[in-house]
Amino acid sequence: MKWLSYRHQGQLDYGILTTENKIISAKTIFSNPPATLLDFIKEKPAIPELKGISGEIALSDVEIQIPFMPPNNIIAIGKNYYNHVLEMGSKEDVPEHILVFTKSANSLLPHNGKIELHQNLTAQLDYEGELAVIIGEEVRDISEKEALSAVFGFTILNDVTARDLQKKHKQFFLGKSLDASCPIGPYVLENDASKEVIFHIETKVNGEVRQSDSTDKFIFNLARIISDLSKGHTLFPGDIIATGTPSGVGKGMTPPTFLQDGDTVEITIDKIGTLTNQVRKS
Repeated sequence: MKWLSYRHQGQLDYGILTTENKIISAKTIFSNPPATLLDFIKEKPAIPELKGISGEIALSDVEIQIPFMPPNNIIAIGKNYYNHVLEMGSKEDVPEHILVFTKSANSLLPHNGKIELHQNLTAQLDYEGELAVIIGEEVRDISEKEALSAVFGFTILNDVTARDLQKKHKQFFLGKSLDASCPIGPYVLENDASKEVIFHIETKVNGEVRQSDSTDKFIFNLARIISDLSKGHTLFPGDIIATGTPSGVGKGMTPPTFLQDGDTVEITIDKIGTLTNQVRKS
């Protein structure tokens, strides 16, 4: 089941995307719906039978929004694909433990939103296509065996990074938290599996495939990531975890090739959809 948040006829709402690219509004599904998708994740009301429900909205008639504003900064995992580690350094840089940083939630941007080039701050804006995990339960010290039970769903995230700012400040936060620099969405695929699902990720820039890999190449799998993050640290419903990017980023190209005004970035993850954004001067 896929969820999305959207604006329709001037009103914000959320609902379920059908296989016919129609939307069933939460107001149609529930007699007293949770106010937002985040509230739905927290409250977990039972979903009634959807067969025969009328009043569907065409996807083409809405403006897709970010799924929700998370309760905390986005938690992100670095260096989680071996080939990406190599393109950014060497095999000596392969981590023994998860590498964790955060991104400001202020950076979030919806599908079809404009990525700000921030040309007065950076000359090295780069893309990173990633699978993002959305936590559905309040958990702490959860085991790897139980970790996937805490996942509400999955979405797509573009961990846009100002490489020069990242190098200048010798940490990740500022270079990865510029306004309008973290596209997310367009849909949230609800988790209905007890075992880890394998996703294929493909990133295109102006139609050219730059990244193509699958999450079975993770150095640290989802269960390990969630379990490690929860050790002595509570994860809350709506927390977003970006799980790392495959090789093929602009900085890893010869010569390095960074985003420019007018570029279009498309990130496709099978089973979820395609997240599309254009780059525009600030």
